[in-house]
Amino acid sequence: MQLRALRGAITVDENEADAILSATEELMREVIERNGIAADDMVSCIFTCTADLDAEFPAVAARNLGLSSIPLLCAREIDVPGSLPRVIRLLLHCYGDPDSAPNHVYLRDAVSLRRDLEGAQ
Repeated sequence: MQLRALRGAITVDENEADAILSATEELMREVIERNGIAADDMVSCIFTCTADLDAEFPAVAARNLGLSSIPLLCAREIDVPGSLPRVIRLLLHCYGDPDSAPNHVYLRDAVSLRRDLEGAQ
């Protein structure tokens, strides 16, 4: 097993608690499913939100999924002019198979963020 970090992002339609929780749960489920991660393999998770999302902490969604023993942290994303609005990002630290490629997950309008990252690498 190797320690790795998985990235993910999703956009939210509106700054409402239910929308933030629903989007975060969708993102977490996809990251977990696409990477075959068990809760015992998770080390920690950092969530960030753009400045226009402040109705709820994304970590609440992870707790609602039963991830109660994993350290979680929420932070504010840097407000860069012209950046994509209403975005929740995560950085999940976990143990995984060193022979399998990590599957980073970008959903909804955040798919454009993946293209931007791939172009920069």
